Amino acid sequence: MSNAPSVKPLDPEEEAAFLALIYVMKALPRLLDADLIKEQRLSMGEYIALMHLSGAPDRRLRMSELADECNLSLSGMTRLVTRLEDEGCIERVACTQDGRGSNALLTELGFARLEQAYPTHLASVRRHVVDHWNKSDLAQIARALGAIGQ
Repeated sequence: MSNAPSVKPLDPEEEAAFLALIYVMKALPRLLDADLIKEQRLSMGEYIALMHLSGAPDRRLRMSELADECNLSLSGMTRLVTRLEDEGCIERVACTQDGRGSNALLTELGFARLEQAYPTHLASVRRHVVDHWNKSDLAQIARALGAIGQ
């Protein structure tokens, strides 16, 4: 006999909602990425990195912090920053706090690139997400998704 507690199965409505969420988690990043690549030649990962740097103090973050914010491994972040560095969007600078690590610094060119890509990203988010929601449901959707992310 199992010691596992009895768990109530999902009813059809709950299962449908859960499966829809799984589909969105899989499809949405690809949809947003495709729009940015097509119109801006910028991946969603690159856009997110530029966005996080633009909101950081002095437009810089330690590489490990940026990796966490972008949900990437440190090696994945290094590859992404190298691409953006090659384009002049980011500079890697020594970390002044301890001298061991490095910071990613958003350049003026990188900020301009982010500003250029923003309308494409915004249109994509509206088309693929927001336009499918009723205005009256937004607060409830935000609460429900926020509770999952905690």
